[in-house]
Amino acid sequence: MSETKVFLLPDLGEGLTEAELVNWLVAVGDEIRVDQPIAEVETAKSMVEVPSPYAGTVAVLHGQPGQTLDVGKPLISVTPLVELVETQGVETEPVETSTPPVEPVETAAQTYREEEKAGSGNVLIGYGTPGGTATVRRTRPRRATSLVEHVETEPVETRTLPVELVEAKGSEPKLTTSADDLLLLRTRVPGKLGAVISPLVRRMAKEHGVDLGHLQGSGDSGLIMRRDVEAAIKPLVQPAGSALVEPVETPPRSQVERVGTRPRPLAEPSPLVEPVETRARPVDPRTGLGIASRTPVRGVRKAVATNMARSRAEIPEATVWVDVDATALVELRAGLKKADPHGTPGLLAFIARFVTAGLRKYPELNTRIITTEDTAGGEQQEIVAFDGVNLGFAAQTDRGLVVPSVRNAEKLSARELDTEIRRLTALARDGKATPAELGGGTFTLNNYGVFGVDGSAAIINYPEVAILGVGRIIDKPWVVNGGLAVRKVTELTLTFDHRVCDGGTAGGFLRYVADAIENPGYLLIDI
Repeated sequence: MSETKVFLLPDLGEGLTEAELVNWLVAVGDEIRVDQPIAEVETAKSMVEVPSPYAGTVAVLHGQPGQTLDVGKPLISVTPLVELVETQGVETEPVETSTPPVEPVETAAQTYREEEKAGSGNVLIGYGTPGGTATVRRTRPRRATSLVEHVETEPVETRTLPVELVEAKGSEPKLTTSADDLLLLRTRVPGKLGAVISPLVRRMAKEHGVDLGHLQGSGDSGLIMRRDVEAAIKPLVQPAGSALVEPVETPPRSQVERVGTRPRPLAEPSPLVEPVETRARPVDPRTGLGIASRTPVRGVRKAVATNMARSRAEIPEATVWVDVDATALVELRAGLKKADPHGTPGLLAFIARFVTAGLRKYPELNTRIITTEDTAGGEQQEIVAFDGVNLGFAAQTDRGLVVPSVRNAEKLSARELDTEIRRLTALARDGKATPAELGGGTFTLNNYGVFGVDGSAAIINYPEVAILGVGRIIDKPWVVNGGLAVRKVTELTLTFDHRVCDGGTAGGFLRYVADAIENPGYLLIDI
């Protein structure tokens, strides 16, 4: 009889040490299969689903939603199917215990071993465990009924599946599903929810009390999209002035501890009900103001705070900037757009192409400083140069600021860079970007002009050594050939690690990118 298997929370990528448990997708007693999503967790990089490497019955859930779990600690305990078949054989054949049902148990055990071999055991999100089988086996009836009654009265995922009963002594019926049915099972949350793939959509529905089981999806094959949940939320919102309506910007209740608004327990001996407005709130000793709420720093916000603090503490940074006449680049793109309205790259893609060319000319800014141990046992620092550019770009999302990176960006054209930037931005905002896509950058490009600002002394994205910021492009008076003219002007700001280079290198790189923006036609010949 096999023992219960404990699945430990895996490293979800980039050496992360912890993750916040957002939601369980299974419950104790549920029967699960290999590669079935069992929980949603939020790391410092993204929101991901964790699949199970084991098939069987859920025995223990190690953790509560909202709890932060350490990598390598127990996540879920699963009782394998082999043990269930053996136990079921004893319970259903009490009279013939002297003659164990060898053949059915051996067959089930062999099937389970083949399923285990089919999975890779790789539970990193975005990869899953390949293999599997199109057979879904239930080894424990939920109530004592005959085999025929059990199959007829227990629908699988609220769909009618082709069922083949295989009668064997001491064994349970097998449910055989097609490949399409198995695909449907993989895209559904256990229970009675509709077809939902995005964990953000499920989380939004849970926070606003939307029942996905009664929601009609507008996506392909009835897939429930974010817009469907948003449309269902609107009728639930009460008129202004209602005490039950929460502001849009209010964080989820599970993450915010409201102070001073909890109702008085019924058992408290008080003849009068004290109004909420007159209850005493904790007071901040420094300001003397009442504390309205406390929000834990976790997930993406915690990662950003840690990374920025480390950058400020360890990197001796310096900043240089320059105003640039971007009129020629704007006109170049406008001309290309007339010829190809749908295939013209955005301005950021052109600037990204100039940046990769500039890093080839000034490779000191595409490096990293690491600390190693010397031959005498002491520490020494080394500057590591890279054969290629992973260009990161800052993207603002509902979960905070993330930095996806375009791998081997120096090999891509402006059009290819534009396609990849748009793809990664969409994934990041939908919470679907993998940890690998949200890390590994060697240089960061930050377009803060979209926020309507001209410049910023940005903080370097540790452990990189430089970051280039681009401000908004606006009309300004500019001297052209000795006379004033209205030009499209932007500001470039470069913050760099003074340990890897001096001002000459930083200024040379910044001037190279500025010249490319001012004379794109000339410099595009060489890049």
